[in-house]
Amino acid sequence: MGWTPAAFWRATPAELLAVVTALRGDSGDVPPDAATIARLREAFPDG
Repeated sequence: MGWTPAAFWRATPAELLAVVTALRGDSGDVPPDAATIARLREAFPDG
């Protein structure tokens, strides 16, 4: 994603949905679930 941790945590649910949709390549009709958010947190820690 290339976001700083601060930018990630300021992102709105709609912005997160757009990024997850782009990464998954799907239509984005379903918002990210807790497991997806947990994976993103692990992949992009605050450092």
